Amino acid sequence: MRKIRIGSRASELALVQAEMIMKMLKEKFPQYDYEIIKIKTLGDKILDKTLSKIGGKGLFVKEIQAALLEESIDLAVHSMKDMPAESPEGLMLAAITEREDPRDVLVIRNGKTLKDIPLNAFIGTSSLRRKAQLLNLRKDVVLKDIRGNVATRLSKIDTEGLEAVILAAAGLKRLGYDDSKFYYLDIETFTPAVGQGALGCEIRRSDKMLYDMFQEINHQETYNCVMGERVFLKLLEGGCHVPIGAYGKKVGEELWITGMVASPDGSEIIRHREKGNFEDFLQVGRKLAEEMEKLGAKRLLSSCRN
Repeated sequence: MRKIRIGSRASELALVQAEMIMKMLKEKFPQYDYEIIKIKTLGDKILDKTLSKIGGKGLFVKEIQAALLEESIDLAVHSMKDMPAESPEGLMLAAITEREDPRDVLVIRNGKTLKDIPLNAFIGTSSLRRKAQLLNLRKDVVLKDIRGNVATRLSKIDTEGLEAVILAAAGLKRLGYDDSKFYYLDIETFTPAVGQGALGCEIRRSDKMLYDMFQEINHQETYNCVMGERVFLKLLEGGCHVPIGAYGKKVGEELWITGMVASPDGSEIIRHREKGNFEDFLQVGRKLAEEMEKLGAKRLLSSCRN
């Protein structure tokens, strides 16, 4: 009997997510054995620097992808927002499961909304995308870089005197946190990261059996939306080094994708929404990148990198 080895980061959230995928596979294919293999990535080891300074998104997936290529695991489970725009040669995304809440959340010490946060308050986040959009809404706040798993970042509200921290709603929900102190940032004015809230299952291109299995758990609506967002990201050459985001949703028989790029200080934000046939998701992503470029997105992103 084949044992299917699932590679995952070792954080609490990553393991919960790997177990979700394992449960889905077990329900569909109970005839196989399954095992989760914990892999510590460079992004998990270096916690005293921001991602943009040590290499960006790939830091959470490179070691797992290497294990996949070396055949010490059979599949990798990733948070799609951590994935670079392309998989390495020999690997492919076989499935993307149904998206959890894609929004960002402010977890606030006191109060219920962004307006309740005092002037010049300290707010924790290391994401350039989150920093830029928050400064656009509240120029007075002081942003403090924080790294670590979800529990560590939440604890810094008390240990580092922060008024709030910004996290992804999906992770908080998967970990079962009480949302009584959550302020959900509106998706129209606070664009998520590409793929935020979705889980991706990466395999070797040569593994036909696993590919066929994953077609049983792939969520086609989420897949189309996220892959459209990823085309936008790839064509604008975005990553953790620049403030960039996108969010796609199905509306009737159309796919609507909103793209966002910003200056690091939030003084300039470019947003644009592109619509098209839902089945033409790659084309919608391409058109969004083209239109955003006409609006000055590449100029803005180039200035961020310099």
